[in-house]
Amino acid sequence: MLDTLPLLKNTTFPSINRKKLELLQINLGYICNQQCLHCHVNAGPKRKEIMALETIKQILEFLKYSSIKTLDLTGGAPELNPHFEYIVTETRKMGIDVIDRCNLTILMEEDKQNLANFLAENQVKIVASLPCYIEDNVDKQRGKGVYNASIQGLKKLNNLGYGMDSSNLELNLVFNPQGTSLPPPQKELEVDYKDKLSKLGIYFNQLFTITNMPIKRFGSTLLSLGKFDNYMELLKNSYKHENLDQVMCRSLLSIDWQGFTYDCDFNQMLDLYFNHPTKTHIKDLIDENFENVPIEVAGHCYGCTAGQGSSCGGSLD
Repeated sequence: MLDTLPLLKNTTFPSINRKKLELLQINLGYICNQQCLHCHVNAGPKRKEIMALETIKQILEFLKYSSIKTLDLTGGAPELNPHFEYIVTETRKMGIDVIDRCNLTILMEEDKQNLANFLAENQVKIVASLPCYIEDNVDKQRGKGVYNASIQGLKKLNNLGYGMDSSNLELNLVFNPQGTSLPPPQKELEVDYKDKLSKLGIYFNQLFTITNMPIKRFGSTLLSLGKFDNYMELLKNSYKHENLDQVMCRSLLSIDWQGFTYDCDFNQMLDLYFNHPTKTHIKDLIDENFENVPIEVAGHCYGCTAGQGSSCGGSLD
């Protein structure tokens, strides 16, 4: 795989500092039942990296002494970590909201038939990947049969109350472009998604649009196709200074499967550690004051500030 970091290090992206820490994003491992072209984590069925129970307990200890309001679980497919249910239930006991970054097809796996019920019982907020409402586009990006399995997963969640007006179970979908373009306006695309999916009897709360990052699998593909420079030029030319104050890294801390900390999930994939170049473990950050600490930036940061802006919670506008 071609590495884009050497091309991203020398950057004109402005320096920024942290605000109050409110969200902890944890990568529970790189194993996934899918292998998507745009994946910035390079996750897949053959990956072996997975967070151990000891590390999860260290994270729970950190949460006890923190101002964290939300725990955001990602992967790979986070639900494939054998301790997924443990970290969810223990975090919910603390009154902290939990987000599950769900690929939907995991809900249809033979050994995960009770997963949707577990998520509902613990009022876990679901952010589900569905890069398009057209079958061919989804299968092209995520693999044959993914669209139909995703639709079945969505119907299973709807049957439990997720995404319904009468329920407090939150279901949000994620769109990312097929290739080297920025996402369209989030609100306009959300109307299209709701119109098309409602015809299939599927409902959800919000649509998040996320810009593809020029790192890992997607970045390597750009390099191999000779499109990396043009894509970076698009991101830089679409930079909006007003998005800088809202980027997710200001209030988020990202943790890898071994427990080491980063300013965001994208920096994690580039080995750009929190308070870089120091490599700091979450167990050593209890009672740490994160405010005003400089954030490690590189060229990929333009992806979060281009156009409407992009974050784990969708566009910034």
